[in-house]
Amino acid sequence: MKLDINDLKRGSIIVFEGSPSIVLSAKHIHMGRGGAVVQSKIKDLQTGKIAERSFKSSDSFEEAEIDKTNVVFIYERNGEYWFHEKGKPGSRFPLGAEEIGEQSIYLKPNMEVLAFMFNGQVINIELPIKAEYEVIDAPPSIRGNTSSGGSKQVTIEGGAKVNVPLFIEAGDRIRVNTDTGEYAERAN
Repeated sequence: MKLDINDLKRGSIIVFEGSPSIVLSAKHIHMGRGGAVVQSKIKDLQTGKIAERSFKSSDSFEEAEIDKTNVVFIYERNGEYWFHEKGKPGSRFPLGAEEIGEQSIYLKPNMEVLAFMFNGQVINIELPIKAEYEVIDAPPSIRGNTSSGGSKQVTIEGGAKVNVPLFIEAGDRIRVNTDTGEYAERAN
């Protein structure tokens, strides 16, 4: 299906420069007599690269035929991340570190994620917005200037570093926003 610049909005999945891509942001700007322009950020779903582009009203796009399916992360070995289809443990497939990108530090065994499929091939995954992790290592809380709330950096399972409030200790379970890498809340 053909799309024009008015159809570009956050979350649209298009074929851009021959590759399936998701629109991260699209800002419509009217330039007086010059006509409308859309300034956008587009993420290539295969490589993870983000491009900033401006499009004129004469530009058009092809909507990407993307299938989404739930998969479960199993383990990582030598830069390959292994998954299986939900409910089908025998249907396994690997993805490389370059396909997963920076979100790999938030993957943990048995985590359910969303897989994007293009032409029958899994090209990328999407983690849940918030996920629960155990704090593996936390420095001791130091009393002092806490007028601004106070925070410290802890290590969660998977190795990611997260800034948390001072009351979080090793062994606690916390929820982390996997998009921003920020502490969201303490889990029960």
